[in-house]
Amino acid sequence: MNIGSKDIPPSAEAADAQASRHHFESTARFVAWVRAAAPYIHAFRGKTFVVGFGGEIVSGKLAQSFAYDCNLLMALGIRLVLVHGARPQIDAEAERRGLEQRFCNGLRVTDSATMECVKMAMAVTRFDVEALLSQGLPNTPMAGGYMRVTGGNFITARPVGVVDGVDYQYTGAVRKIIAEEINADLDQQNVVLITPLGMSPAGEIFNMCMEEVAEAVAVAVKAEKLIYLCDAPGLLDEDGALMGSVTADEAERCIESGEGLSEDLHLYLPCVIRAVRNGVSRCHLLDHDKDGALLLEFFTQAGVGTVVSRAPLFCLREATIDDVGPLVALISPLESDGTLVRRGRELLESETDRFSVVEYDGMLVGCAALYKFSGDKAAELACMAVTPEYRRMGLGEQLLHRIEQRARREGLEWLFVLTTRTAHWFRERGFAEIEPEALPAQKRELYNFQRRSKVFVKSL
Repeated sequence: MNIGSKDIPPSAEAADAQASRHHFESTARFVAWVRAAAPYIHAFRGKTFVVGFGGEIVSGKLAQSFAYDCNLLMALGIRLVLVHGARPQIDAEAERRGLEQRFCNGLRVTDSATMECVKMAMAVTRFDVEALLSQGLPNTPMAGGYMRVTGGNFITARPVGVVDGVDYQYTGAVRKIIAEEINADLDQQNVVLITPLGMSPAGEIFNMCMEEVAEAVAVAVKAEKLIYLCDAPGLLDEDGALMGSVTADEAERCIESGEGLSEDLHLYLPCVIRAVRNGVSRCHLLDHDKDGALLLEFFTQAGVGTVVSRAPLFCLREATIDDVGPLVALISPLESDGTLVRRGRELLESETDRFSVVEYDGMLVGCAALYKFSGDKAAELACMAVTPEYRRMGLGEQLLHRIEQRARREGLEWLFVLTTRTAHWFRERGFAEIEPEALPAQKRELYNFQRRSKVFVKSL
């Protein structure tokens, strides 16, 4: 029996339509995300990432997901060094043996009995990590993605010794990283897995801190990124909001205040600061309980953690001819919805010197242009745009300030703007509304009465 569309209940038709819309929207979002991730894939291919993570990752519910994400990073051409810890595993082994543990200044005092627990826990944890990275079952993200995991005696250690009257015995510090051997393994497309145990030239074994080993390795191999998976979403400001990016100096002030720092951040932050000051391009603090944190941090514009750099990631500068392509991509959506007047690529190429731009970590995220009317001692602020992900970071304020500075240097006295969508934003920043007839004569002749843009002016 054939059933025509008229026989289908209206509720079923509505459900089908809703499902179709949902599928279309999901597909569109996926395509947009992949396209947006492409620049990062190109930028990171062939670069070295060092990832430091504690033993709780290995025994946690997201261990499998972490392995999947490492596999994907490797497949995208990223050279991967993993440095694992084993603090909870060591604690559990010591408890099983009835040994009392002692910590001073965040460091475990490793006597000979504890050292046996360390060797046992480190070995088991390393095997667990290797097993996770060796998966390849069908219908999983690692199907067909064989990962060769290597390791070795890459670290020469020295004893911490006696500090403030405390003998740390078999607790060690990094003496030397044999970077050329690590790089040789990476050149063969291996994942290098490092266990924080080091050997001295005398053949003694020392227990070392995962975070310090990861820092030393990242500096030695000249890594692009050092990543720590920690017990916090990153650094938080006074209001509890995530700080997406900070400089090393700002991170140092966070340590001095000591407020809002988790146990892991107290340990990891000094390593992060030293790393960026010793040549590591970027350091990232990510929540180890957030599924997919590595992918979200590196392949989306906004990221999900805190990135620490030596200098600010935001760069405000004048545009060059190389910025024309990114400028087109930045303003096209606003031209399509009518917020901005359309400008062809040829016009942008001829007017590049009028633009000031904001870069974030090498990507163009904001722009504004200055058009002078010297005879009237006035200038127009035009084509002001910031990508949606960065609109609450004060970039518009910075661009406005930059344009005002440029106008003042030119000896201009008035700055005006035409807008259809952002009247309140300009009014809140000292602009006053005027009639279009008050515009400079040259601009007045070009005024589009169909757009009915509001005109605002500010004295410089």
